Amino acid sequence: MASWNSIPLEITYEVLGWTAFLSWSISFYPQVILNFHRKSVVGLNFDFVLLNLTKHSSYLIYNTCLYFSTAIQKQYYEEYGYGQMIPVAANDVAFSIHAVLLTAITLFQIVIYDRGSQKVSKIAIAIVSVVWLFAAVCFFISLPTHSWLWLITIFNSIQVFMTVIKYIPQAFMNFARKSTDGFSIGNILLDFFGGVTNYAQMVVQSVDQGSWVNFYGNIGKTLLSLVSIFFDIIFMCQHYILYPEKKAQVSPKLIEENREPLVKSSDDQPQSENV
Repeated sequence: MASWNSIPLEITYEVLGWTAFLSWSISFYPQVILNFHRKSVVGLNFDFVLLNLTKHSSYLIYNTCLYFSTAIQKQYYEEYGYGQMIPVAANDVAFSIHAVLLTAITLFQIVIYDRGSQKVSKIAIAIVSVVWLFAAVCFFISLPTHSWLWLITIFNSIQVFMTVIKYIPQAFMNFARKSTDGFSIGNILLDFFGGVTNYAQMVVQSVDQGSWVNFYGNIGKTLLSLVSIFFDIIFMCQHYILYPEKKAQVSPKLIEENREPLVKSSDDQPQSENV
């Protein structure tokens, strides 16, 4: 099993990893808090949340299995060499657990809060159903030969696929509404920072080991960072450039026309009849 060659790089690796963990973990809260204050989830795309739950669940399975299972780690070394380091860190496992929990809470908010006319599309339901059916089939295929590394690689591929498509419904919804109202930009900013630091963590490990196996040996983590950064840039452009939040402009004339007089004029007083 490989070890670190440089203590400063090892420390940098840990700092970057837990910085990414904190940034990504905190990124879930702005949307949850926004939903709570508004008592509404209008503007948040439900397909995005459902696909995101599948994505993080798959990533959780991959991270926990590769980090804790010695049998899978042995298969990893046999595949990529005993001189390599396991590409999953403790912060990856912690993030996955937290992500599944917070995404489930957001899904619960969709159930209890005002949804307007929004609903989960049949396409999203079909995608999630096919993905989990495919995962089940792969499990039974790997069972006789104990091909666990191959199986968790499938789950890693699933999370990559879900990462690529999960942002599309929200991006399209913002485009159709010409607004990002109801979708927290705080989530995106923190997600962007987490993606950058996560990618930097992988670079530090590769530099220390003098090998880039870390990238293609855990292609899911690599693509997770790059795809997240790509879509975060799109969302930031939508929020700050294409559809900036506009305050309602009310003309003074309109205010004047709708203002009720505090004292009625003498002409408006009822006239008493002469007796």
